[in-house]
Amino acid sequence: MKLLLTGPPGIGKTTVIQKVLKGIDLKAGGFFTQEMRKGGRRVGFSLKTLEGEEGVLAHIDYKGRYRVGKYVADLPLFEAMALSALDRGLRGKELIVIDEIGKMELFSQRFQEMVKQVLDREERHLLGVIHQGSGVFVDAVRKRGDVEVMSVTYENRDDLPSQIIIRLQGR
Repeated sequence: MKLLLTGPPGIGKTTVIQKVLKGIDLKAGGFFTQEMRKGGRRVGFSLKTLEGEEGVLAHIDYKGRYRVGKYVADLPLFEAMALSALDRGLRGKELIVIDEIGKMELFSQRFQEMVKQVLDREERHLLGVIHQGSGVFVDAVRKRGDVEVMSVTYENRDDLPSQIIIRLQGR
């Protein structure tokens, strides 16, 4: 199963994946991105691997060329943490988590190559998030015959984790 969730920011895509991980007994590897807030406003994004590593993916105070809106991404940190987590997942896990295939992550050509490797591995499940917008790489991933893209909405987000768990466990 290669399932990518999509939807607007804050709809609950990452929460759906976290609930799936709590409800399955598959060995999983990969990473999450999460908002960082200070004083009620978003100031950046953290990256957390399933093995417990954590770093700052992007921040409003960073300087650099990898900019998405007011956030500047730390591409070396992203590549070091996320690519290592995905590589470990490909070598020994049943489920790969990629949260997310989005604008910041796509600054990395190496990440795009790793996503292709994950997608090409038939013996591994993929559960991830893909950016709502379009782009050459995002569109190519969506058009693959072995990838299902599912929209997360307020109406379905509470039921999705159990539906995905059933599919992953082959019931």
